[in-house]
Amino acid sequence: MVSVLSKTLCFGCEVQQVEHESAALGGLKAVFSVIVPPCLRSEGETITPLLYYLSGLTCTDQNFIQKAGACRAAAQHGVLIVAPDTSPRGAGVPGEDDAYDFGTGAGFYVNATAEAYRKHYRMYDYVTRELPQVVHEMFPVPAAAAAAAASSPKRPSSIFGHSMGGHGALVCALRNPGVYRSVSAFAPIAHPSACPWGQKAFQGYLGSVEAGRAEYDATELVRDAQRVRQCGWDTILIDQGAEDNFLHAGQLRPEDFVQAAESAGQSVTLRYQPGYDHSYFFIQTFVDAHIAFHAKRLHAQ
Repeated sequence: MVSVLSKTLCFGCEVQQVEHESAALGGLKAVFSVIVPPCLRSEGETITPLLYYLSGLTCTDQNFIQKAGACRAAAQHGVLIVAPDTSPRGAGVPGEDDAYDFGTGAGFYVNATAEAYRKHYRMYDYVTRELPQVVHEMFPVPAAAAAAAASSPKRPSSIFGHSMGGHGALVCALRNPGVYRSVSAFAPIAHPSACPWGQKAFQGYLGSVEAGRAEYDATELVRDAQRVRQCGWDTILIDQGAEDNFLHAGQLRPEDFVQAAESAGQSVTLRYQPGYDHSYFFIQTFVDAHIAFHAKRLHAQ
């Protein structure tokens, strides 16, 4: 059962927070937020496209909603934005609340296989399988569009994220060719098997860094030329703050991703933004550009 916990208006968008019981997360309650643009609220006959946003370490579904300032661009470009939580909550795993970079608030968008975590920590399945179904049920395709379609119509979808969520966005997009029309990221953990954050997550959730490298490392996934041809993107957009402490500490490694992508024939637009750090002040500054980037591709026929 889906429950709408709250609703408010911002730039004509209805901002909702939603709770539901999640099969992917082992029966726990999951919460996500939605920015519903005016064009969808007016119940028009066109299909409003969908943009997923994945947040970073320590965040909930509310960080992007409250701090990014995305509603004006969502209204302008006619895009439905969905922001899930970053992990299951209340799984009861011993130690899951002991560190900011592992456990609660740090699901890393993987399906855990380690015994203690495998029942509930399945954020990859939640984001790519369950959440789209819940959103489809909440916002069905308009009847006129469905009647005109030769087959069951779907909302065109794209995905972006920040830091751990940038990692998640890249991985979800690369592992599901044809599902997302575009992908972008703010300061992503782009080569997790080669940095402390990713190594800790892969070891803890999957039992080894090697398992994570094969399944959930965007730099390794993008090396596959056949995969990127199937994805069919003209470019991947990455914005990175040039004064980001985590960049200088070796946690992000965007240059590794660019080199791997280019070796496979995938263009990446990597923009180092002078003076900017890892915070939501950085995201606020460039979120309109990212939404416009996705909207151009989502609205294309």
